[in-house]
Amino acid sequence: MGGLQRAALALIIIGGINWGLIGFFQFDLVAAIFGGQSSALARILYGIVGLSALYCLTLLFKPSAEVEREAETSRY
Repeated sequence: MGGLQRAALALIIIGGINWGLIGFFQFDLVAAIFGGQSSALARILYGIVGLSALYCLTLLFKPSAEVEREAETSRY
């Protein structure tokens, strides 16, 4: 897994945790840290997480052999 894929996956995990907090506790951590949902920094982070999710969609449609081959070559 390449660096871009790892970064995108990390951002998706952050987004998933944030959505879990919203769903279970009605608490938006990103908005709390960056000053509200409509602040520029929060909107930028929301956008980056969304773009990361779109990028990770490409991983879903890659043949598993290709993903395994990329994982093996990135170890060396």
